[in-house]
Amino acid sequence: MQEPTPTSRAPGQPFTPGLELAAGFAREVVSPLLADVPHASALLGWGSDVLGYDTPRSTDHGWGPRLQVFVAAGDVERAAALVEAGLPQRYRGREVRFGWDGMRPRSQVEVTTWPGWLERQIGFADPQAMSWRDWLLVPQQRLLEVVAGAVFADPGGEVARARAALAWFPDDVHRWLLACQWRRLAQEEPFVQRTAEVGDELGSAVVAARLVREAMRLALLLAGRYAPYFKWLGTAFGRLEHADGLDGHLRRAVRAVDAGGREEALCAAYEALARRQNATSLAEELDPRVRGFHERPARVLDADRFAAACREAVTEPALRALPLLGSVDQVADSTDLFGSPAACLRLRALYRDGADERARDGVGVEAAVEGVGP
Repeated sequence: MQEPTPTSRAPGQPFTPGLELAAGFAREVVSPLLADVPHASALLGWGSDVLGYDTPRSTDHGWGPRLQVFVAAGDVERAAALVEAGLPQRYRGREVRFGWDGMRPRSQVEVTTWPGWLERQIGFADPQAMSWRDWLLVPQQRLLEVVAGAVFADPGGEVARARAALAWFPDDVHRWLLACQWRRLAQEEPFVQRTAEVGDELGSAVVAARLVREAMRLALLLAGRYAPYFKWLGTAFGRLEHADGLDGHLRRAVRAVDAGGREEALCAAYEALARRQNATSLAEELDPRVRGFHERPARVLDADRFAAACREAVTEPALRALPLLGSVDQVADSTDLFGSPAACLRLRALYRDGADERARDGVGVEAAVEGVGP
């Protein structure tokens, strides 16, 4: 991997958050160049600056004056030429044309259409037309990159309407994703104790860390917040309200030096999450207390109870009938996959309902998941 190359930060210059820098750049530089071209402008998409997580460290790599400009299809070429011809060399002491990882310095003002940008971002140009299957094929990070950031100009309201439509999952999708996330906890709850029981302390610690990650993602789902990619998961989780001490329980779980300490902390976390679930009224309220795991010494929540309750609350029959595989970023954990909407769309077959699947090749989703089908 290449070392980061300096982009646009001048030595000793005070740090300005990227969203603030982009707002001034749009207002003072780019918009005047497009005075006679109707346009919207924003800073969306990739980058810690879009999420509001950038720090002075961010300025050494892919950071500087940048934004997207959205125009009508017939105006793209002319607007791009006006921007390229009129950009200054520097803005607020920073290079306007810059690159990183071997990229030659160039303008970081992307001139395009809004539907075109959105389709490249999430795989769909019209959020209002997205089905429940479509929602499952878009990683949360990609959705977050649309609804986070900032919009600086939007005269027709097109950007605002799409961002509002993508602000959060439809209710049925939300409930099903919660069911899938509870299922992920249920699958590994007893393993913290069982791995330690056979002398595998490292394995026990790894299982605990995995469960902490799933608990953090569950907390974000319960709070109605998209989960960012893994680097920023802890940051996003930390900005939630944790009056019930959930953050402390999870910290204790990853710091514990033995299985007993891990299990105690995780059980406290499970109960906090269960109470949060009950408070949402998204599904039937259940007993939030942990209990024994069959005849074994492990203590668990039996998170499958909550998975079943959330699934039962889904009103769309085809969605409710699916196995609890999860959305694309619950099924998979690949940065390269999540960076490619086209690749994510190839997973659509996971979400065929039984009738769709039988009509195609005579095997249902459940059978295919169990390895019975071809």
